[in-house]
Amino acid sequence: MYDKSVPRASLQASPSQATEFAGAEYARFYDSPPQQESELLKAWIARGQNFVTVYVEADQGAVFDREAQPDEYVVLVPDASGGARVRWNGETTALDGASITFVPQGKSEVTFAERGRYILLFSSQSEDLASASMNAASYERAHPNIPEWTPWPEAPEGPKVRSYSLDVPDEPGRFGRIWRCSTFMVNFLHAQMGPRDVTKLSPHSHDSFEQGSFALDGAFTHHIRWPWTPNMHTWRPDDHEFCAAPSIAVIPPPAIHTSRGMDQKVNQLIDIFAPPRVDFSMKDGWVLNAADYPMPEA
Repeated sequence: MYDKSVPRASLQASPSQATEFAGAEYARFYDSPPQQESELLKAWIARGQNFVTVYVEADQGAVFDREAQPDEYVVLVPDASGGARVRWNGETTALDGASITFVPQGKSEVTFAERGRYILLFSSQSEDLASASMNAASYERAHPNIPEWTPWPEAPEGPKVRSYSLDVPDEPGRFGRIWRCSTFMVNFLHAQMGPRDVTKLSPHSHDSFEQGSFALDGAFTHHIRWPWTPNMHTWRPDDHEFCAAPSIAVIPPPAIHTSRGMDQKVNQLIDIFAPPRVDFSMKDGWVLNAADYPMPEA
């Protein structure tokens, strides 16, 4: 269902065998009070089945600390004007603007060096953040069609803070800008200028993993359609959900979905997967830090 000109057209799809479905989740941070607030920091928290997104608006010097983080997490500094410092294992690492960083488990502290917006991503093993999410009630019962949480292998060189620049030019045949760690895969897509061409959308589905689509700039309409089964009681109406930035849509498997940028200026989307997805990882050159984090042997 992809336009043949886009790199994702080379991915193989398999028909879903699902017989029950969960709805999508939409968290509009611009239209909701923060879940955490202090003098220097506001944090909006929303979750999927396997991940928790923390959107932060911070003043200079604000701190977000983790006393006993159970696994690796992500710090996104989306803007070139931003900056942060991570304190872990007795060492401090400076995070440049326009960067993505993976922080190991254990005690750590993120200090925001510049006033701005930041995104932190945690697996739902961080139970305190999962329970603090604005949509926590939606996951009191596990959503169907998503396998039990299993992280990917850790980096062979051992745990350390690993940071990468988001300033990566586009390349023919490669889809977006993708990084992975043991818990996450993040695709910081190239920005769209103006509304997306309605003749070049990309409806597709995932059979066994959810997708978080984080709107960083502009606005998007998320078009989502669920399969029909012989049991009409499982049928769901289509979604055509408008979400401005900042917001996140959590798209459950195996719903068919595509997102259309709507703003007349910049539309910036970030795709989030936990754990990393295999099909992207199998594409040569797509994962920019593949040498640092191995795939599972299976």
